[in-house]
Amino acid sequence: MNKILQKKILNPTVTLMKVDAPLVAKKAEPGQFIILRVDENGERIPLTVADYDRNEGSITIIFQVVGATTEKLNHLNEGDYIHDFVGPLGRATHTEGLKKVAVVGGGVGCAIAYPVAKKLHEQGCEVHAVIGFRNQDLVILEDEFAAASSRLVRMSDDGSWGEKGLVTDALKKLIESGEQYDEVITIGPLVMMKFVCKLTKEYGVKTVASMNPIMIDGTGMCGGCRLTVGGKTKFACVDGPEFDGHEIDFDEAIARSATYRDFERHAHENTCNLFKGVK
Repeated sequence: MNKILQKKILNPTVTLMKVDAPLVAKKAEPGQFIILRVDENGERIPLTVADYDRNEGSITIIFQVVGATTEKLNHLNEGDYIHDFVGPLGRATHTEGLKKVAVVGGGVGCAIAYPVAKKLHEQGCEVHAVIGFRNQDLVILEDEFAAASSRLVRMSDDGSWGEKGLVTDALKKLIESGEQYDEVITIGPLVMMKFVCKLTKEYGVKTVASMNPIMIDGTGMCGGCRLTVGGKTKFACVDGPEFDGHEIDFDEAIARSATYRDFERHAHENTCNLFKGVK
């Protein structure tokens, strides 16, 4: 059982929680994730480590309310307990030796991109962060990115925040202006990452994409998180979650991600009905 130390609503669908988890915090690094169960009968879901404090013994997670489990999790408050909280899992982001990096985040994926940008910045790397949202109401972690990057480009689909356009528009402009990056790290919706990787491949810029496919056990045994990378089967939970973006079969990953979409929607609706009138 892990106690919720802090809960903060970042936007209408995204919530931040700081959780007491000293054993996880002792080893956690950017790019890794945890798997939790809200209650004894709950499903296991993976959430990326958004931040950690080794002295406090806490792990910060940021999640979007999209299914039954995240709906249940969102009804917990400070002082409540999460039944299972296991990690850190997966491979940490490689940051050593990088001198100049573009970190490209989209939507709630910015919660995953932020600790990577922060770690790079702390190591003295020049970080150019490109973050995009559908509109101003959905923006998260703007101040945190500003503090962790030497250049921050803000993009929104409707132009209500920053510049109007896609993160790929901003990244292309940076590259064509002469910026040379050791690496581009992209984290966000699969479609966004697909086109970021397509763009960087044209310019020959090494690109790493963080994948978050269907996942159950987090140890590579169930095979639910399999991906095709460079023509070979990889498991995101143990081989990733980060891979060479130019070798990922994004079309396959996108198709697999939609497998349980209808079930997820119905489960979310049923859970919402259970919580009607509950504060």
